[in-house]
Amino acid sequence: MRRTFPHCCRSHVLSASLPVTLCTSGLGVQVADALSIFSSLVFLAITVAYLFKLVKHPGAVLAEFRHPIAGNFFGTITISLLLQSAVLGHYFGQVGLVLWIVGTVTTLLVSYVVVSRLLSGGGDPSHAVPAWLIPGVAALDIAVTFAYTDLPGSAETLRVAAGIGTALALVMFTMIVVRLVQREPLAAAMTPSLMILVAPFEVGFLAYTNLTGEVDAFAAMLFYFGLFLFLVLAPKVFRPGIAFGPAWWAISFPLAALVNAALKYASVQSSQPLTWLAWGLLILLTAALSLLTVRTFRIVFNGKLLAN
Repeated sequence: MRRTFPHCCRSHVLSASLPVTLCTSGLGVQVADALSIFSSLVFLAITVAYLFKLVKHPGAVLAEFRHPIAGNFFGTITISLLLQSAVLGHYFGQVGLVLWIVGTVTTLLVSYVVVSRLLSGGGDPSHAVPAWLIPGVAALDIAVTFAYTDLPGSAETLRVAAGIGTALALVMFTMIVVRLVQREPLAAAMTPSLMILVAPFEVGFLAYTNLTGEVDAFAAMLFYFGLFLFLVLAPKVFRPGIAFGPAWWAISFPLAALVNAALKYASVQSSQPLTWLAWGLLILLTAALSLLTVRTFRIVFNGKLLAN
């Protein structure tokens, strides 16, 4: 299979964040390689742990999957499969292809289940939280991570995924904003998830530009609105008084999507201010992921993670 990733590039992902591409210096490639290995090991460890939970406590896993809010987080599993296809596919082409196919099929299945549940009626409007966006973003990631140009049927698959992801993101985004405007604020522990509102626009930018092969005016509008939302939400999320917990990882993939979009947009526009913006966001993302990783390991080793 022929891949479309540039030979000089290395991608890395951490948790559910989108790949950040480093193609500059040899040191950048080495850092990206190290982060690629680390992200794959983390994903493997989490996968084994959750499979163990599935075997030991299948009822608990089923209850999580059926929960109107928690069930949407299963979309992060499919997103991770798609992102790992980009990471591992760079080194092992066939492994990447298998992961992309599995990630695509499971993503579309999760999207189907989510829509089917919503259309069953009886939903609680207070359940419309940013996590509802995850399945739609996952569908858009199918187009973002695709790298096999000669795969039969791939063009139509990407159009199907982009159509589902776009419609789901728009509908869910509207429902969530209505809930945020008309009802009580999110609980403090859920506040970091507000950053997920940025994801559909920046992941949409990446998916759209991958599908069309160009960064046009519509793509620019997606990028700038996502950036606008980030500026609006940042003071609400990054403020004192919100205790650290696993929910803080919700900021990772929207920030990474914003960084990828900013880097791609800046490279096309050849604008110095846009380049500074992209690198500033990259520094912020790197600091955020580093802090999240350190603090997560801390609560793992002191027992607070499992205690919660």
